[in-house]
Amino acid sequence: MTLLAQISDLHLDGSERATRRATRVMDYLRGLPHPVDALLVTGDIADHGDEAEYEEAARILTAPFPVLTCPGNHDARPAYRKALLGETPDQGPVNQVHDVAGTAILMCDSTIPGRDEGRLDDQTLAWIDATLTALPQDAAALIAFHQPPVELHHPLPDSGMLEEPGRLADLLDAHPQVVAVLTGHAHTAAASTFARRPLIVGPAVTWTLRMPWEGDHAADRDQPPGLAFHVLSDDRRLTTHYRVVL
Repeated sequence: MTLLAQISDLHLDGSERATRRATRVMDYLRGLPHPVDALLVTGDIADHGDEAEYEEAARILTAPFPVLTCPGNHDARPAYRKALLGETPDQGPVNQVHDVAGTAILMCDSTIPGRDEGRLDDQTLAWIDATLTALPQDAAALIAFHQPPVELHHPLPDSGMLEEPGRLADLLDAHPQVVAVLTGHAHTAAASTFARRPLIVGPAVTWTLRMPWEGDHAADRDQPPGLAFHVLSDDRRLTTHYRVVL
C-alpha cells in the first residue's frame, strides 16, 4: 500500500500563530512511528505570496519524507518557484508529477493570478493528459490541486471553486488509472465524488470553516489544525482518515 498525508491552507504570514500551527502539524508527522511515503500540501502555503513566507515554509516543511506542493489562490507563482522550489521565478503554471511508491501523483496549478476562483488552463490540461498518457497502463495515479471542482454547500468556498470542471471530467474519462482527486481551499474536511471518482478535500491548518448550520461566522479559529491520511491499497482502493493535531 501507499501511505500519504495531506495538509492544506497553511496561510503562513509571519505571525506566531500561523508558524505555531504549521510547526505543530509537521512535528506530529515527523514523529510518526511509521513514516508516510509522502506529504501533499494542496495550496495556500503563503498568505500574501511574499518570498519570506515561502522561505519560512521551506524551513517548516523540511521532512525525512518527500513533500509535494501545489499553489493556491493566495500563492504567487514567481516567489513560490524561487523561494520554495529553488527554481527560476516566472508566471507560468506550476505543474509537477512525482512517483511515490509506484503511484503517480500529479500536483497541478489551478490558480488564476489575482482571483480566488480556480481554473485548469489549456496548458495544464494538456500537461495532465500527456502525463497520464505516458504512464504504464497498470500505474495508479492521483490528481491534486487547490480549488474543489464541486459545490460544498457553503457560500465562501463555493464562490471560488474550480471553473469549467467538465473539461477535467472529460479528460479523466479517458484515463481510468486516476484513482481520486484531492483538493484543499475550503478549510473543511470533506468527501464527495467527481467524474465517478472520490473527491477528497483536505482540512486546513490555519482555521476551520464553520458550515451554515453551525453558525454565522465562517472562520472557526479555535479548532485545532487538521490533516488527512490517504491509504491507497494494491487494489486501488483509497481510504482516508482525518486527524486534528492538538
